[in-house]
Order: sequence, then structure tokens, then C-alpha cells
Amino acid sequence: MKEQWYESLFQDYGEAYDSESFTQGTLGECDFLEKELNFNKSLKILDVGCGTGRHSIELTKRGYNVTGIDLSESMLRRAKEKAKESNLDIEFLNYDARDLPFNNDFDAAIMLCEGGFSLMETDEMNYEILRNVTKSLKQKCKFIFTTLNGLFPLCHSVEKFMKESSQGDSATYSFNKFDMMTFRDHNITEFTDDSGNKKTLDSNERYYIPSEITWLLKSLGYKKIEIFGAKLGAFSRNDKLSTEDFEMLVIAETA
Repeated sequence: MKEQWYESLFQDYGEAYDSESFTQGTLGECDFLEKELNFNKSLKILDVGCGTGRHSIELTKRGYNVTGIDLSESMLRRAKEKAKESNLDIEFLNYDARDLPFNNDFDAAIMLCEGGFSLMETDEMNYEILRNVTKSLKQKCKFIFTTLNGLFPLCHSVEKFMKESSQGDSATYSFNKFDMMTFRDHNITEFTDDSGNKKTLDSNERYYIPSEITWLLKSLGYKKIEIFGAKLGAFSRNDKLSTEDFEMLVIAETA
């Protein structure tokens, strides 16, 4: 089977990933998560697409019970190294979010910085991530995630935004073409991996509009679905989603 662009990207990218601008909001994001979870440290939390474990590690430092899953063995290896350096015992597991083995095992799930969702090559695969995460949660649960805001490309150039927001990052994005029929942004991603190799990938990501997310989550049994703008390191319920937000913050509850 042909290797997908996101699999190639995360093969050897753990250290570079941690230095990228979009990974620098961990502390503020965990502050928000704690409030949303009512500071209840008895909850079991699933971190989907945990990457190098930045949220799992910070939440564990604060006393929470977190299990991290990711498709990339390289990213998980880096997560385990970081946890060991901090003397933390965290379960990091190599699973595809489209096929999780859990059933009613967790009280809450987080899936931040896309966490796999919106990276998949078909809408059906993206839906399988939502379905599998939901299957992993208990009947009364909360699911918090971020995804790309489909309202943004209707009013702004994705290429211009990426060029301005990723200055100084290892990865650069160019030749962005937003397809209005599929709400996918096709681009060329160039980056240098942790071994110093320069790579070029033909990438594409799915942007979602709020009504799509609401419908998908309702079909999975969520009763309360709230969507806000997602600002790096400063998630807030006070940020009403607008066309200015590159990402949206979704908070879904079953009851």
C-alpha cells in the first residue's frame, strides 16, 4: 500500500516537531482542558494523535491519568523519551485512530492540533476516527478536539497564512490550492527531518464547516456540541468562531 503523505511526514520528525511554532501553546491549552474537565483527576483521558506527547505529558504532570495513541512509531518514541526524562509513567500506544481496540474505556478524549483528523485521504476515513474515538468513550463523556476551519479559506489565502505563521519553522507550505468542491487544501510541504534529510511531500488536508462537524457528531450520539475559535495556547469559550479563525475548537458531550 502506498505510504500516505502524513505517514512520510512523521517518520523522523519528533524533535523538529517540538520546535515548530504550532506546538508552543501546550501550557495554555492544558489550562483550558483542566477547566473543561472540572479538575477531576479521577478521569481516564485518551489523547488521540498524541504525537510527541506534549499534552499527555503536561496533563500527567498535573496529576491526570492519560493514555496517548499515535500512528507514528517515531513520534511515540520521542514521547516515551520525554516522559522518561520527566520520570513519568505514561502509556503510549501505537494505534491507528481509525481502528482503536477500546470500548467504553475512557471518560474523556482530546484530539488537538488535528491529531490525525482532517489529515486522512477520504471523508469516510476522517469519520472513522470520530467513530472510533466515540466507541472508546464511556456513555457519559466529553470529547474535545481542534480541526481546520472551512470558513477561513472562503475569505483568506491559506498559502499566505501558512507562509506568515510558519516563519522560522522546519516545515514550509507552498502552491496551496483550495478545492471548493471538496474543501481540501492541496499543497507542497517541504521540511527537514531529524536526520537532516530534506523532504518534499504532496499533501492535502480537509477543512470542515461548523454544520458538518455538528452533523457528524450528532450522528454519533453527542447531545451537546459547541464550537469556538481556536487560538494557539489560549483556548477560550469566549472566542466566537469566525472567518478569521484558522482552526476551530470543538467540545462535544453525550449528556
